Amino acid sequence: MIYLATFALQAPAAPQGGGGSLLFMFLMLAIFWVIMIVPQRKQQKKRMEMLNSLKKGDKVITVGGIHGEITELGDEDIRLRIADKVEIKITRGSVSRVKGE
Repeated sequence: MIYLATFALQAPAAPQGGGGSLLFMFLMLAIFWVIMIVPQRKQQKKRMEMLNSLKKGDKVITVGGIHGEITELGDEDIRLRIADKVEIKITRGSVSRVKGE
């Protein structure tokens, strides 16, 4: 009986570590940013530079695997010669890479 009275008189313990979990969450967010977002932005920037530097006569490969030579450039479209007397019109974003790079 005395044991129960002593137990009832004790104050509940205050929660511990509230700031630690917030710090841990911030740290995880920072690690995620460095691992995922930063490399993706670098890759996007490199791709945009490649697309903006395209010029007439460049030999390119499209996303679909078509090899050809640029014969005409527009703001959004490109004319690509894929065989003698055969040209196709593609969007600039369809270019995967420039041959020789």
